[in-house]
Amino acid sequence: MDFIKQFFKLEERGTNLKTEFLAGLTTFLAMAYILFVNPNTLSVAPELEWGPIFTATAIAAIAGTLIMGLYANYPVALAPGMGMNAFFTYTVVLTLGYSAWQGFAGIVISGILFLLLSISGLRKRIINAIPKNLKLAIGAGIGFFIAFIGLQNAGLIVDNPATLVGLGDLSDPGVLLAVFGLLATVLLYVLKVRGAILYGIIITSIVGIIFGLVGLPTGVVSAPPAPYFFEFTKGFTDGTWDFQFFIVIFALLFIDFFDTAGTLVTVGHAAGLLDETGELKDNGKALLADSTATIVGAVAGTSSTTSYIESLAGVEVGGRTGLASVFTAFFFLVFMFFSPLLSVVTGQVTAAALIMVGVLMATQLKDIEWDDSVVAVSAFLVILVMPLTYSIAEGIAVGFLFYPLTMLVSRRHKEVSLEMWVLAVVFVVYFVIKAATAL
Repeated sequence: MDFIKQFFKLEERGTNLKTEFLAGLTTFLAMAYILFVNPNTLSVAPELEWGPIFTATAIAAIAGTLIMGLYANYPVALAPGMGMNAFFTYTVVLTLGYSAWQGFAGIVISGILFLLLSISGLRKRIINAIPKNLKLAIGAGIGFFIAFIGLQNAGLIVDNPATLVGLGDLSDPGVLLAVFGLLATVLLYVLKVRGAILYGIIITSIVGIIFGLVGLPTGVVSAPPAPYFFEFTKGFTDGTWDFQFFIVIFALLFIDFFDTAGTLVTVGHAAGLLDETGELKDNGKALLADSTATIVGAVAGTSSTTSYIESLAGVEVGGRTGLASVFTAFFFLVFMFFSPLLSVVTGQVTAAALIMVGVLMATQLKDIEWDDSVVAVSAFLVILVMPLTYSIAEGIAVGFLFYPLTMLVSRRHKEVSLEMWVLAVVFVVYFVIKAATAL
């Protein structure tokens, strides 16, 4: 017991074993929905199935959270990221036409690049190069994109030949189940119930089973299905490694890097882990844990792994050390053996979870400097383009083009970093090549 106290610095950070256990459990309850939502999202890709992705999701969460807890000593849990799984499925595979295996290969590469950034001084330079307002806009834009996918999965938003999109059939029982799930989740959330998203999924599943809209589980406990271990290697021989795919790798790296950095700063501030200069203590270790988890997840067969903002739920009940993360990883390990019970959770059941995650991510809008016309235009276009093009990468590209351009016209070009100009040129080349290949 003394070893645990000293290793995790429990007394130094004003916490104890019981508090860390409760914090780990609370964080798990707040983010356990990813065990259902990630397989539902990725299995839309033609090559992938629900079971192996479920196992890969759990493996990525366990590995990443353990590394974060034992190495960085942060009360932060990790799992395949919402937004990144949507980008992988709906942009990389379904829109751009790359295979899932090539997508996983790209994630492995982005994870290795992330790891190299984490152990070098470049991480601070890159984080500082991108304007804060664009980082916030990207986070909010991903939130709108995720919510849009949730509305589609619910059947509330459907294809309309006349207007592109329209309201779904509200007399359809499946749509009504999704609406019920959204109402239940929202009510739990506004009542500040811990794990509101998870409980919303459970309640909606039970109601769906009662009314015959969701099938009964085939069992309760079983050995986890075999994941897609090392299947990413197929992507190096069967895929098309064109310029567009390297843009995809950059987008994967960018989203993972800045999503992680933003989450760590937010959770670290709440947990009292900032130094006197306002920077995170041992942030290199935390970023290294995240990048390693991304590689492990891709090797197992899932999209990029990232730090979860839901870790704040555990911090709010007193979690201050990596011991909370160790407990969270333990709960992910236990639930890895419940795939038959969890596989009944359908897209309409998890639709509310996607919408609510979108709500949480959209809260970043309040911190954008809308009074600045340059910021307003660039941020708005990032947020608008992501859901309308069904592509996070193209939303980022448009923002990175308009920001330096409008800064130049408004004679504020000296405020733009060299890195931003380089990125703008890269995205110009990307759009030129995309237009040329479409002819």
